[in-house]
Amino acid sequence: MSIVTLFVDTSDEKVSAERRFDKALTISQLKYKLEPITGIPYSTQKIELYQGNILQGTLDDENRMLGSYPVEDYMRIHVIDTNPHRVKNQYTDVSLVEKFELTEEEYKKRSDTVRAFKERNKLGRFSDEAAAREEAIEKAYKEAASKIKVGDRCEVEGDDQTTSRRGTVRFVGETKFQSGFWVGIQYDEPLGKNDGSVQGERYFTCPQKYGGFVRPTKVTVGDFPEEDFSLTDDELEEM
Repeated sequence: MSIVTLFVDTSDEKVSAERRFDKALTISQLKYKLEPITGIPYSTQKIELYQGNILQGTLDDENRMLGSYPVEDYMRIHVIDTNPHRVKNQYTDVSLVEKFELTEEEYKKRSDTVRAFKERNKLGRFSDEAAAREEAIEKAYKEAASKIKVGDRCEVEGDDQTTSRRGTVRFVGETKFQSGFWVGIQYDEPLGKNDGSVQGERYFTCPQKYGGFVRPTKVTVGDFPEEDFSLTDDELEEM
């Protein structure tokens, strides 16, 4: 007998899967083929045949062939799980799968990882060139930090190198949240990300959203008086 193309879906699926079946299959054989597609066991399947959204009938005689039903190309087979106790989405919901996870320290100790391979062969960020670049960057940070002291007025370069923020230096040194030298700034405006603490560690104290940490190379110290952000009555009338 001929081959028929059908869409297969379940109550848990919003998208139908397109499959081809031989009309000579018995409904019993069809159920076995549907089990790996739908995740519904043979014994608890109820199969409905649809033309669009119109029910054409139930394929309930396991000894009859698929072709003995009024089945045509691009009709839809809807498979229902008759077991009311089965966990829904257990075959498609990845949140139900127990994940194998490693801490950063455990990952570093393993010798069979991509990181270990790159480290052994000095590839990528473990290459001599990358190490030299990293060393030069850290040296630049350290030199820039040596010229900055707590209490200095400063201007901080923005990410796009066109905007800047003014503030006062409140911290200079190494931190726990990331290696290398950092400068803690109390900004004149609430343009920061914290109050002088990061990940539970306090480096200085300032109002919330006035604190921030930047690399020393982004900080320029000098005579940067605090700008007057207040508006006169005349200026307010012009807005």
